[in-house]
Amino acid sequence: MTDTTILIDRLAFARPGDKGNDSDITVFARSQAAYDHLVEVLTADVVKAHYGPLVQGEVTRWEVPKVRALKFLARDALAGGGPSSLRADNLGKALAGAVLRLEVPAPHALADAHPPRRSPADPWSDNAWNIT
Repeated sequence: MTDTTILIDRLAFARPGDKGNDSDITVFARSQAAYDHLVEVLTADVVKAHYGPLVQGEVTRWEVPKVRALKFLARDALAGGGPSSLRADNLGKALAGAVLRLEVPAPHALADAHPPRRSPADPWSDNAWNIT
């Protein structure tokens, strides 16, 4: 049963890559339970909708269970890519961070097992980072 929403940042970290005008974003789950849940809720359609007009082509997803990863290829996402793009982020490095800001439904048990990564009260405190 889904009873809350959480940021993907609580369940995973991400790495970007680029090839020409396409961007790949790999989301690595922090636990097996997080991976199993992300397989269900983090679809290619959800990712495409999250990026909105930044991604002009289709988004394809591959599951990589041995490393608890979901790999997304976003076509036509970099406005030409590299030196031909006029975007400030012409290589799409910020796209990995952007996917971590996506909110997904989650059961309370999963949310409780993956607390927020930063202290909302004081993000610069000694205990701000909950690294597991």
